[in-house]
Amino acid sequence: MIETKIRKVGNSAVMTLTTEMLTILDAKEGDTLFVVRGDDGSLKITPHDPAVAAALAAAEIVMDENRDLLQALA
Repeated sequence: MIETKIRKVGNSAVMTLTTEMLTILDAKEGDTLFVVRGDDGSLKITPHDPAVAAALAAAEIVMDENRDLLQALA
């Protein structure tokens, strides 16, 4: 578990990400992070867009189901 503080900057609340947190996320200053709300109300910070991940997973299923057809078209 990593602890961090929330502080006020202008009209916003800001959470500071430590170097350790950035390393775990494989992120750096200026990168875009996504916050996803879990079914239990928790929040998950990820460097990957969940919508893109879902689309790629769906595409992989379609490609697996139609492998022979796709190979014939290639």
